[in-house]
Formats: sequence, C-alpha cells, structure tokens
Amino acid sequence: MNKRRTFLKGLATTLALPSLQSLGASMAKAATPTRMAFVYIPNGVNVEQWFPKGSENVSAGLRSLEGVREHYSVLRNLNHDKASGNGDGAGDHARANATFLTGCQARKTAGSDIQVGQSVDQIIAQQIGFQTRIPSLELSTDPPRLSGNCDSGYSCAYQFNLSWRSESTPAPAERDPRMVFEKLFGSGDEKTDKLRRERHKSILDFVMEDAKRFNQRLDASDKGKMDEYLTAVREVESRIENSEKFRVEVPEYHRPNGVPETYQEHIRMMYQMMILGFQTDATRVATFLLAHDGSTRSFPEIGVSNGHHQISHHQHKAENLDQIAKIDQFYVEQFAWFLEKLRQTPDGNGNLLDSSMILYGSGIRDGDRHDHADLPLILAGHGGGLKQGRVIQAEHGTPMTNLYLSLMERMGAKADRIGDSNGKLEKIS
Repeated sequence: MNKRRTFLKGLATTLALPSLQSLGASMAKAATPTRMAFVYIPNGVNVEQWFPKGSENVSAGLRSLEGVREHYSVLRNLNHDKASGNGDGAGDHARANATFLTGCQARKTAGSDIQVGQSVDQIIAQQIGFQTRIPSLELSTDPPRLSGNCDSGYSCAYQFNLSWRSESTPAPAERDPRMVFEKLFGSGDEKTDKLRRERHKSILDFVMEDAKRFNQRLDASDKGKMDEYLTAVREVESRIENSEKFRVEVPEYHRPNGVPETYQEHIRMMYQMMILGFQTDATRVATFLLAHDGSTRSFPEIGVSNGHHQISHHQHKAENLDQIAKIDQFYVEQFAWFLEKLRQTPDGNGNLLDSSMILYGSGIRDGDRHDHADLPLILAGHGGGLKQGRVIQAEHGTPMTNLYLSLMERMGAKADRIGDSNGKLEKIS
C-alpha cells in the first residue's frame, strides 16, 4: 500500500493516470466522465459538396468520415444571428469567431473596450472544472493575438480567440505543442521542468521504475491500458522533441516554438494533446481553433496555392469552388483521424468516443456570402447518450446556442440562457 501511495504521489506531479479498474471501485465509478470539445474551421465551406442531400449523414465533402459514419451526425438549420452585422457593417470574420461559442454580438471596437460574452466552454469549466487538474484546454494553430485592428474595425482579440472567460476577457489559446504538453504533464514547477528539458530527460524517466513496480499490482487488462498510455505519452513527447530539433536561434517574434513543419502534423499533434488530456482526465473541456476566420493560409500540400480567404470569395467560379472543396476535405480528413483515435483509446468499459461530445464547424456557411444561417456543423461522439449516424434537422432559425444548453446539461452544467438562446435542442437525444 505504501509503495502504491509513493508511486501515485510521485506520478501525480508529472502524469495523470488513465482509468484503471484495478485501483478499486471509487476510481472505476469515475472512470467514464463526459468530455466536451469544440473544433472551429474558418471561412465557410463549399456548400454544394459539404452538406448531405438527404437524410443520411454523407456527402462528397464528408467522405473521409465514412469509417466513423455511425459516430457523428450533421446538424442543420442552426444559426448565429449575432454574427451578422445587425447595424455594425462589415466584419463578419471577426464576429464569426467571437460569436461562435458565445452567441453574443461583439462590440465593434479595435481598442481595449472589447465585449462579447462568456463562451459555453468557460461556463462549463466554471461549474465542473474543479473536478480536474486543468479546468479547460484552449488550442490553436495560430499565434495568439489580444489587440490590434484585424477586421473592419474589430479587435484582433475577437478573431483569434474562441474561448472567453468573461464578456471582456478572452482565454488565449496555445499553439506550441511543447507548452501544451508541459501544461498537461509537467511537474507544475518551472525550475524542475526547465531542468528536465535541458537534460533532455523524458517525463516518463522520472517515474518509470515506480511504474514498473506498480504494474505488478495491476490485472492483465489494466497492464495493457497502462502500457498503451505510457507508449502514447512517449510517442507524443518524441514527436515534439523531433520537431524542436529544427529550431534555430532567431528573434523571438519569428521563433517557431517547436511547431511542426507541416500543417497536417501540427493539427494532428494538437488533436493528440486533446486526446491525452481527456484520456488522463486532466481536463474535460477543450476548444481548438484550427485557424482564425479570415485566414489567408495556403495549402500547397494539397495543390491549393492561393490563400484560403481569397478563394472563399469564390464568385461561383468553378476553379475557386474546387479549391475550397479540397480545403474542406483536408480539414475533414484530420477530423476523421481525430475521431478514429478517440475510438481506439480505451476509456472505462468503452472508448473515448463513447464518452465524448465533439462539435466541429464554422461560424460562416458560405465564404462568398458571409452568411451565418444553417451553419456547417458536425456533432460527434456518444457522450451524454447522443444518438448518431443521421442528419439532425432543427427548426429553421434555431439559435445555435440552443444546442449549447443541451450539451451543457449533459456535462452536468446549467444555465438559463446562453447568448441568444430561446430553449434547448432536444433532437440531439
């Protein structure tokens, strides 16, 4: 017993364990909490190819999801009216990001007097975050921006942040996988973590001997889980260290921060961080801004050399629409990879996809029209008893925040309203 306590105490400063039935009934009972993640894609989609034509949740734009078809649904007719101008003129990209998780109209300002609303992830984290080491995890592939003028008189804070702790305080996202890894698995002591990095020591090396002794107390099933978990953490750490080998000493504002060379690897590494955070119950709430709305990123690896924002104003030109479809498929392919990894990760008596609710989508439907109605949205996972494998048709004009009220309830959090909500979306059950 003392050895187990010693191991757990030492491990607690560096790792959060996966759920292990051998540790007793108390841990088994808490083995399958519900997780919630929000994933944002920028600039809308190729509407004709992305949306299913009938009642089945498949389309040309979603074909990469065929392998997990029974684990997601396409949502229709959900709107973000507060992302429209409503008298404020241009700035749909900034409003799309700012409104996506808040359902509120962003105050049009490029100054410090920003105001929008608390985001659903932070409402959840405020109520249940005390149950985990990290109340919420905010991820992005973009560098953080909290000020400046980014879109037609709107502060960059709106465009580069999905998560808002309060109506005037964004929760900045982390884009450096190394920093996310340290947040999830570091000792919590800056000097200790710095020393370990300088000596090129793996986090696992600090506890591996204790882990080997502890492993003898586990049953066969839990030994397998422990091995899979330690291997997963080691693989992620190795990938981060490999990406950091390419660092060069440059001015700080140009520093690559250990970010992988390819966009796909960067996205997948951040998805893997989210998986590890959920697997170890380090956090149960996460947001991932794949890129800010209005992003001008090009995709040479898939044959798209023009900037995403530029071609999103397609003017119905076939060449532009084809390139948008390629970008859509690229993002969906990474999301399919994420869902498959969740499905392969044991959790309690099932897997992480069984116990998660993942919302994927954009605050703009068609980049050429800048519209915010019938948004492109996917709800994946079976957490909270979600029924998947279909198209969920909401009533026309349904606020997207109605969905958030229903998802919150399944997370054990409550709110009378979020933004412009006027009820719950019961059809997700």
